[in-house]
Amino acid sequence: MKLIFAIVNNDDSSMVSSNLTKEGYSVTKLATTGGFLREGNTTFIIGVDDSKVDTVMEIIAKYSKKRTQVVPSSASYGAGLYTAFPVEVTVGGATLFVLDVERFEKL
Repeated sequence: MKLIFAIVNNDDSSMVSSNLTKEGYSVTKLATTGGFLREGNTTFIIGVDDSKVDTVMEIIAKYSKKRTQVVPSSASYGAGLYTAFPVEVTVGGATLFVLDVERFEKL
């Protein structure tokens, strides 16, 4: 058995959640915040048999699209002078961790 942690952008989380549920997977959702852009994410916790890992990963990949976003940034020119300028960054997609489960019990 495997435990999958999938960190997904909030914009994609409802599609990922509904399609995993539609395919019969039990999913736990946690609201999380990313460290880089400090934007909202959803972390999914999914327990599956070893043979189902690739299927779950395909569903997550299908509904977690990368896209670009313009965010404000600033640069220092010394002597306390700062200027703001937009920077284009890639957001979305998914980050997945797959761990072995030593023991599973449902009480």
